[in-house]
Amino acid sequence: MKTLPRFLAAAASLALAGVAAANDFPTVDRVLYVQECMKTHPGPYYEMVNKCSCALDALAREVKHEDYVNMITIVNAISIGGERGSELRDNETVKPQIKRYRDLQAKVQQGCFIAPK
Repeated sequence: MKTLPRFLAAAASLALAGVAAANDFPTVDRVLYVQECMKTHPGPYYEMVNKCSCALDALAREVKHEDYVNMITIVNAISIGGERGSELRDNETVKPQIKRYRDLQAKVQQGCFIAPK
């Protein structure tokens, strides 16, 4: 009988370790993501905090933090006007990352009931 509680405790620890590994985004990146999401999708404060947090958790399950940083950097950089921005906008090698980021955003927003822009 004593082995069952130990087994359950071990199983719970493993499950939580998997969640922690899937969500390895630093706090500052989490905050920035949720703030940007709320700015882009205005709505009732607590509702949008929860929906945007849900979207980040879903995104963190889909992509490693390092890949997220690369994608968001490119997506932000293509909005730079002039020649500096055109270096990335015209670069065919980054277009798959831009598409992947946009597809992931659409998927997590739909899954968390965030209306498209």
